[in-house]
Amino acid sequence: MIRLPALAAALLACASASLVPVIAGAAPATPAADAPAFRAFVEALRPDAAARGVSRKTFEAALGAVRGPDPAVLARIRKQGEFGRPVWEYLVGAVSPGRIARGRARGAALADTLRAIEARTGIPGPVVLAFWGVESDFGASAGTVPTIRALATLAQAGHRGTLFRDELLAALQILERGDIAPERMSGSWAGAMGQVQFLPSTYLAHAVDFDGDGRRDIWTDDADALASIAGYLKDRGWNPALSWGYAVTLPEGFDLTRYAGDLSDFAARGVRRADGGALPGAGRASLFLPGGLGGPAFLITDNFEVIRAYNTSDAYALAVGHLADRIGGGPALTAPWPTAATRLDGAGLRGLQTGLAAEGLYQGEADGRAGPKLREAVRRYQIREGLPADGYATPALLARLQGRGGARP
Repeated sequence: MIRLPALAAALLACASASLVPVIAGAAPATPAADAPAFRAFVEALRPDAAARGVSRKTFEAALGAVRGPDPAVLARIRKQGEFGRPVWEYLVGAVSPGRIARGRARGAALADTLRAIEARTGIPGPVVLAFWGVESDFGASAGTVPTIRALATLAQAGHRGTLFRDELLAALQILERGDIAPERMSGSWAGAMGQVQFLPSTYLAHAVDFDGDGRRDIWTDDADALASIAGYLKDRGWNPALSWGYAVTLPEGFDLTRYAGDLSDFAARGVRRADGGALPGAGRASLFLPGGLGGPAFLITDNFEVIRAYNTSDAYALAVGHLADRIGGGPALTAPWPTAATRLDGAGLRGLQTGLAAEGLYQGEADGRAGPKLREAVRRYQIREGLPADGYATPALLARLQGRGGARP
């Protein structure tokens, strides 16, 4: 998902996950209270829509026939819970042999377009293809939920404050511009649109008319969709001189307390790329051990954070990066992943966040989600306790923090 301050990590349970915010903790409006309140809500939008340049004709075409909220969207809200699959299980689906093969085939068919996009933006073709693959399976699963009704349903239900109301107004602006007809504006149940799963505000800021036909068509135009992905990544600061990261092997006795630095320093300390290639001579990176010691190890660059701007999940960012490598001809990961018994679920992660906050090591909401902030806090705790500083949250670590794991060294 495109990162917005009000949004949490996107749903990863669906192939098209990145622009679908997690919505939890508030009960949606009941269908019995729907129609009159819904139409009153719609009518109250008119002044703000007009202030954004949306004509009465466009407003009526988009919302005139929408008489009530979408029950299917409300049902999805009710069913939405925490996503708890470990990274390695997510990678199985996101970077499957079939998806790799389809990505390479689509890359070959669109080679000229991808070269032109890279020349304009600096974003490599395999990276663009990887986003496209994870978001919509290369356009095959772009979503069929009518965007206007979905957003109106979420906005009228009041989820995330004014977020969905603002996105609905942005969607009306897109219709006013003539980029898409209301009946063709579709995507996910949470308002993410087209092959790239942009929210409407993201579309307005970053979508690209690559073929010059006067419309930014992320629904049916492959070139516009690919160029819009690349344009977003460029706008977010993608560094063409670096990869998203590198699968690496660590030397015996590697000092995990020095987990961030220049790539040249990591090379001097004996870190090697798993594929046998050379690390770049310059560029900042940090060590990422998503399964702890013994599992796959990565040096991630600032481009990893650019991927996370699209979707704040570490699993998503790793999947996009690894899929890009595989589409580009890179090898599969060979280091073994840990067992599920060695990881914390959402409740455990919340407990860990709460405990680390009490120790003055974690700041922020105890939201039960792993990410850079929690990883850094875990490392600081591990360093303080004389433990291997891999940044990996485990049940044993939580037990130790809560006083159930023995005395401190």
